[in-house]
Amino acid sequence: MNSIKKNNLVNCEILRKIDKSPEITQRELAGELGFSLGKLNYCLKELKVKGLIKIKNFKSSKKKISYYYILTPSGIKMKKNLIINFMKIKIREYDELKNEINNQHLGQ
Repeated sequence: MNSIKKNNLVNCEILRKIDKSPEITQRELAGELGFSLGKLNYCLKELKVKGLIKIKNFKSSKKKISYYYILTPSGIKMKKNLIINFMKIKIREYDELKNEINNQHLGQ
């Protein structure tokens, strides 16, 4: 998988998870994605710079500051486009595998 496709897949997964659970912690999100906290932090900052998410903080207790993440309209559109492209690739791969299996059965 080339780096652009891999980056798009990473962005798509982050956007999907943020959309589903805006108050998820970075530690929880990193764990779900299998990322280090540093990698996730870098990705979140890049999504923010691109205008795809907003990061807001709130105090969940007197000792701790937490964040929640909001997809911007651009982030919602990007997430939708990434999911559509991902599904197109998977459908194409499925069709190719199906044809390969059918051709193998015809050759027997």
